[in-house]
Amino acid sequence: MKYILLYSCLIITLIFQATNAFPDNFNTNYIFSDLKKQLIKDGFNKKKINKLYSNKNIHFDSKGISLFFIHSEYSLDYDQFVSNTALKNASVYMNKYKDNLKKAEDQYGVDKTIITAILLVETRFGKYLGNRLVLNTLSTMAALNNNKIRQHFYKSIPKKKKISRKKFEKKSRRKAKWAYIELKALLKYSARENLDLFKIKGSYAGALGLSQFLPSNALKLAKDGNNDGEINLFQHSDAIYSIANFLNHYGWNPDISGQKAYKVLYKYNHSRPYVTTLLKISHRLKGLSYL
Repeated sequence: MKYILLYSCLIITLIFQATNAFPDNFNTNYIFSDLKKQLIKDGFNKKKINKLYSNKNIHFDSKGISLFFIHSEYSLDYDQFVSNTALKNASVYMNKYKDNLKKAEDQYGVDKTIITAILLVETRFGKYLGNRLVLNTLSTMAALNNNKIRQHFYKSIPKKKKISRKKFEKKSRRKAKWAYIELKALLKYSARENLDLFKIKGSYAGALGLSQFLPSNALKLAKDGNNDGEINLFQHSDAIYSIANFLNHYGWNPDISGQKAYKVLYKYNHSRPYVTTLLKISHRLKGLSYL
């Protein structure tokens, strides 16, 4: 949620091509060795963890996480989401999923236009879900807790784009701790919902599904919107209900003030332009005559 997929794709395309500066002995087994030990220590099944990290699809995603540690002057063009075309697509979406949106609005007190605005900005209603395995993203970031891996990774970032060593150390240590928490949530969420970890793809920041929930939010706040007994954020009904529950959890109600609404939406994505855009979209959708 915190990082928009379109923004990440723009950065990847325009400014970054990762290099692999790891020595030959830094194989997958070595890179994730400490991580596996910690997961097992924290109660995850040893046999399952070892099998998981021996899968051929597991790798250190240096290109993806490098986006956290490079300088960039690019910013997302939020105006695209309030264009006539975008708003028309939003109204079509609202009509198609009007029953789900109405039920979510009735149950959680969250305006359907706000739910729609989030789905528009996050993934354009599912058109841009991300193409990176969330398992790789979070495992890679969590592996930076290892000093040797962290130092070799820093060397792989192009000099013209990398942040200072001091900033890198501070940020990488903080992100490694954050990623480990999210990784544990991902493992628990996928096990609870019987989801294939190697089919869960998302943004370079580890957000997944139509709603771009981080795994911790998927585990705690995601909801079953179609009553099929499963919570799958790649399904529109579940994503709609989950967004509504998230906002309700942080204080959204039918009589919410503008100031409070801003604060609640900021919980979804800590970006002022993002929040302002959601409110603009909601306002514009309410005024469309063809809704």
